[in-house]
Amino acid sequence: MERAELERLSDAVALRALEPLGDEQRRRLVAAMSEVERLLQASLVQFALEKPDSDDAQWCFEQYFGELNERFEAGFDPAMSLSADAHELTAPLGALIVARLHGSPIGCVALKFHKKSPAELKRMWVSPTARGMGVGRRLIVEAEKRARQAKARVIRLETNRALREAISLYRQSGYIEVDAFSAEPYAHHWFEKRLV
Repeated sequence: MERAELERLSDAVALRALEPLGDEQRRRLVAAMSEVERLLQASLVQFALEKPDSDDAQWCFEQYFGELNERFEAGFDPAMSLSADAHELTAPLGALIVARLHGSPIGCVALKFHKKSPAELKRMWVSPTARGMGVGRRLIVEAEKRARQAKARVIRLETNRALREAISLYRQSGYIEVDAFSAEPYAHHWFEKRLV
């Protein structure tokens, strides 16, 4: 009951503060407040290594596969794609990083390590509710950090042309398009980045 009363009073104070403002000033203030809230939320995102068979990891993979199935022209069947099985995403063969906001998973990225060959970035996904908060960029930074720790000198990835936002993010993050290096049936673009 007290919380409801506080929220009602808070709303009343906010309305009184907005009353003297014109429509354009109100619109700009609300937009600024939304941006501040978005930035505050982004600062609360936490990243951690995760076991690929955990409930949160499996939930992220299900969301990822579901989105690919919706966005790809002919759908997506994980069994047709190159593997990124649980044992491949567990040290020392790989890693899985999950992003969480308020304890709930909102994104993931996986790595596969290949001794002296380039590492592979796999299963990059961010929840639609968390997009625009820089989570994807931060997942890439976390993945690159883990790849360096594993002594990888290069990271490679492949992606589908339908994932325009991901392609843009990879390019902005320093990944360069290269010739095809895998037989991934869903790939149209292949990228790599040298880790200095």
